[in-house]
Amino acid sequence: MYVQDVTASAQTSSAMSKASAYFQLIKFRLSATVAFSSAIGFLLGRPDANWVNTALIMLGGLLVTGSANIINQILEKDLDKMMKRTAKRPLPKDILTVREATIYCVLLGIAGVSLLGLYFNWLAAALSFLSLLLYGFFYTPLKRISPICVFVGAIPGALPPLIGWVAGTGYIGVEAWILFGIQFIWQFPHFWAIAWVLDEDYKKAGFKMLPMAGGKNLKTAVQIMIYTLLLIPLGLLPLQFGMAGKTSAFIAVVCGVLFLMQTFYLMLTCSKRAAMNIMFGSFLYLPIVQIAFVVDRL
Repeated sequence: MYVQDVTASAQTSSAMSKASAYFQLIKFRLSATVAFSSAIGFLLGRPDANWVNTALIMLGGLLVTGSANIINQILEKDLDKMMKRTAKRPLPKDILTVREATIYCVLLGIAGVSLLGLYFNWLAAALSFLSLLLYGFFYTPLKRISPICVFVGAIPGALPPLIGWVAGTGYIGVEAWILFGIQFIWQFPHFWAIAWVLDEDYKKAGFKMLPMAGGKNLKTAVQIMIYTLLLIPLGLLPLQFGMAGKTSAFIAVVCGVLFLMQTFYLMLTCSKRAAMNIMFGSFLYLPIVQIAFVVDRL
């Protein structure tokens, strides 16, 4: 009886470990952030949407992004073993096999794209599939080849609010491109700040994420400042095109100026602490500004 209890306990523990590993594979916090920006675009395009539609657009975004994240981890399994921040992921630790991850990836991708196509429209579904391909099969391998990877990665990274708008309206209008543009430009200070903070870890895997050959220097800091500066006029475009009102425009400008001020500290010090401040500032800027647009619109 004791042996049976031990065996059953071990099987339960193994099943729970597998379930936890599958959950880790989708990088839930990152996927949820992407799904949130999809919902932002959807609500701006369809202000009268109910909570069911909003939840479904988020679910579709979560599934497709989760699938893209798994492709990334499959292709970088051996590289993840080299970096401290990724060495404990399910694939490097052999908790899941590549075959198991691949099957899971395909199922999530099909489910997400199908949900967007069947419940909303096939243009949104096609754009989400394009985003998956760009992130998984173009951005991921480029990380070891050239800093251009950040530009390429910013495209699928900026598509979620555009996809949300298309899901709500059925077309790609200037409004969708404005949402895309804000999130596209935001990713450069965001990605480069993260790359600055994690530069030593990235170098172990041969990732080339920072824009300049010297890496953590004044030239990189100036580039971060320039892209952050561009967010200020971009934040005014939703007001100009009738997507939101003056209140959200004011909030966008204030957040943009505060975000920009953080980059001056980086230019002065070129320090890891300053880069970390920008990284956390970027995490705050985007959701605050996007929520302001939606609240103003509604």
